Amino acid sequence: MGLAIYLMGKPRIERDGQAMPAPRGQKVWALLGYLLRSGAAVSRHHLADLLFADAQDPQATLRWNLSELRKLLGTSGLQGDMLAMVHEPSTYADVDALTQGAWSLALRVPGLEQPFLEGVHLSGCPAFEVWLATERRHLQATCEAVLREAALARLAAGECAAATDLASRLVRQNPLDEDYQVLLVRCLAAAGDGVGAARQASACRELFLRELGVPPGAALDAAMHTTTATPTNRPATGRAAAIAQMEAGEAAIGAGVLDAGLQCLRRAVVEADATGDAELRTRSRVALGGALVHAARGRDEEGATALHEALSIGKDACARYAAAASRELGYVEFLRGRYERSVVLLRQALVLAGEDRIEQTRIAIVHGSVLSDTAHYAESIALLQQATLQAESQGDKKQLAYALSMLGRAMLLHGDLTQAARLLDDSIALAKQLWTAFLPWPQSLRAEVDMRNGNVDVAAERFELAFALGCQLGDPCWEGIAGRGRGCVAISRGDTTGAIEILLDAITRSTRLPDGYLWAKAYALDALCGLAISKKLPEATIWLDELQDIAARSGMRELTVRALMHRAALGDTSSTQAAKLLAIEIDNPALSDWCR
Repeated sequence: MGLAIYLMGKPRIERDGQAMPAPRGQKVWALLGYLLRSGAAVSRHHLADLLFADAQDPQATLRWNLSELRKLLGTSGLQGDMLAMVHEPSTYADVDALTQGAWSLALRVPGLEQPFLEGVHLSGCPAFEVWLATERRHLQATCEAVLREAALARLAAGECAAATDLASRLVRQNPLDEDYQVLLVRCLAAAGDGVGAARQASACRELFLRELGVPPGAALDAAMHTTTATPTNRPATGRAAAIAQMEAGEAAIGAGVLDAGLQCLRRAVVEADATGDAELRTRSRVALGGALVHAARGRDEEGATALHEALSIGKDACARYAAAASRELGYVEFLRGRYERSVVLLRQALVLAGEDRIEQTRIAIVHGSVLSDTAHYAESIALLQQATLQAESQGDKKQLAYALSMLGRAMLLHGDLTQAARLLDDSIALAKQLWTAFLPWPQSLRAEVDMRNGNVDVAAERFELAFALGCQLGDPCWEGIAGRGRGCVAISRGDTTGAIEILLDAITRSTRLPDGYLWAKAYALDALCGLAISKKLPEATIWLDELQDIAARSGMRELTVRALMHRAALGDTSSTQAAKLLAIEIDNPALSDWCR
């Protein structure tokens, strides 16, 4: 019953359950929304440029609006040159609940499916309008992520009707998202509505062919028939059988025999359930869910259901495996660019992990990767450096190779090419020893270091090797990141036509399955947009719209700025101003140089 701030939908403030009178004008709401969504303190100069540049005395107008905001919030804060929202423990802010709360809390946000700051429009502040449009896209995507997470959790709990309702809301919001269509079909099938599932799948195929010109992937049909566990015989042999099936399944998948391995793991779930042992039931679902996420292409939705089941069973009874389930769910969200939900799950995993140092390291690597994707470079580098040292001390060479590659990528994106080369060389050496299937990732990143150092021929050879191995493995992420590099090589050699063809192919490959790595697609789109704009190609705006939408919805901050920089190159002055204002928040020398 303290202060409640509602900015999803028409903005309003309540104090002790009573609605407060709305402030005069819209700029108080704009100021509140910007301060609440800023990750750090903001200078008065920055706010004056963003919101009050059209006023005769911007600083005086800012002071008046801050005074009105303090009255509205009932606070004496928001003083000094650097301004930040500091919450009392009793304060409720719906955008914080949406972005930082567990799905059960986020689902109760009153304006969950409504636009952020609905009705606020500042025609005289073009840079703020660009920021607001970006934020609205991002929070809409976060809303969808919450609905998806809630649907999976309900499905895992056997609440099929509730899961179907949530999945239906998702599809209404974004009918062209294949993940959401697959989830709805799975929910209908799990509820026993086979006819409804078939009709939904058919409607989805027709929609995709009409709107996109391509059919949905195989995951849609699989959703009508797949459940977490499909035994071939009744369970009869108990705990030993469950462990044996898990070990056999993991060995088969490690040897590349996927279908047989998954069948063993599904049988392990059934055997574990027959024992009633919560730890074994949790462990078997983590094994199945992890295999579906990492080994079975396009099966993340099914894997997420198994992981949610593991989390539900093990949260109180077996924290160790529940932590692994929560971390794997965070990894799925990371791949699809649902970063805020990923962080919520990773923080939950860290609490569940307790003193388990190995699990802490794995969580840190995924969290550091999230921070790198979202251009929080200092935090990313610090966390990944710590994780690298921990993985090395634990003798976990696979996790060390992964951590080194992600730390090397963060250094590369931040412009430290010497450090990036050293780290990526170490990752490559480890991958060659024990993890060939991972090799194309650090190879592609190392090739980009060569490109940036001007060693185009060396880079070209590395990219070709990475691409060939990625194609042999059938991994969309590896094919996409190596394909982007091959396109950049073609650009440097003056082959515009070839570069466009290669980059478009890389973009298609990177997300040809619904659980591809979204950052890799956006990274390739950035290269394509730069080329298209420099060559004044008519398709430039189409590709740029797609890049800006992906970056804004996901919260890829640097790629959002780069999209605005591309738009600025086309002569959009409001994008120029917005890019400079947003770039201030990102610690990257390349962006700082552009802002000058």
